[in-house]
Amino acid sequence: MCPSPRPDDSSRLEAGAEPPALPGETPPAYRATGEDPAAGAGSAGGPRRDAKAANGSKRDTSYPPAPEPLAVPVMDNHTHLDFGDGGVTVTVAQALDTANAVGVSGIIQVGCDVESSRFAVQAAHADPRVLAAVAIHPNDASRLAERGELGSALAEIDRLAGDPRVRAVGETGLDYFRTGEEGRPAQQESFRAHLEMAVRHGQAVQIHDREAHADIVQILGQVPTPDTVVFHCFSGDAELARICNAHGWYMSFSGTVTFKNSGDLREALAIADPSLVLVETDAPFLTPHPYRGRPNASYLIPYTVRSMADTLQTDVDGLSERIAQNTTTAYGNW
Repeated sequence: MCPSPRPDDSSRLEAGAEPPALPGETPPAYRATGEDPAAGAGSAGGPRRDAKAANGSKRDTSYPPAPEPLAVPVMDNHTHLDFGDGGVTVTVAQALDTANAVGVSGIIQVGCDVESSRFAVQAAHADPRVLAAVAIHPNDASRLAERGELGSALAEIDRLAGDPRVRAVGETGLDYFRTGEEGRPAQQESFRAHLEMAVRHGQAVQIHDREAHADIVQILGQVPTPDTVVFHCFSGDAELARICNAHGWYMSFSGTVTFKNSGDLREALAIADPSLVLVETDAPFLTPHPYRGRPNASYLIPYTVRSMADTLQTDVDGLSERIAQNTTTAYGNW
């Protein structure tokens, strides 16, 4: 998921000063200050998640308590620090300090349009614990194409992709859930352009795949692809996991793998090649069970990692070590 459009998010780059929370407590930086969580963009100028759930009911917009720290640190493969939730505004430094306290050593800040991609690059230069990914989200690709602006947007993403703090082109791909038939050609054109860009710059690609598994796999088989292909927020079943295993494509699991109705995802995780498994938040969305629907953040990843370890019937430390190794193999050192 991704915000668009957005005003300037530069104030999120300011240094943090809040201490981390104890396990079972909401971290200080994430405690509401009385600001209306549904009101505008907040002091950071970034977009903010709707305070209502998809069914129109009011969400609990308080941030969940901090988990027990992981003994072996991992990295958050995909997050959106520029997208606010709840009645708080958290800087990059505060977010990373809080995540570090529970065993999340670094993040990949992901862009979805030109402005968020610029923010990702700025954040990666401002804090060594951040790497950037830049792209036009498939839903934005459709909208830009309608206005005749897709080409210029892709040109700016191409420029940003050459920055040394950028390690991935993404999130790009196909989204057939939010875009109708008429928007699919533009999404496919944009996806192909991003793949070419990733190959040329020697970057990984982070794929957004929503209800488009077959077309994603088909396009990946038709054009040159980068050495590192990552299915962000993996949403496939065991069949897609087998395809990823065969091609050496990474599968990044989010909080959705912890949901009670996600049996297909857990089946996919169970057969995924251990060397191809990553973990992410897609924050502020997809908060792991038992906090589904509340705001998400990188400090909550330990809940997902422990759930994954339960599914795999393996120890948490061993899984964390493998995930950290996989992430470094995919993107290089931070």
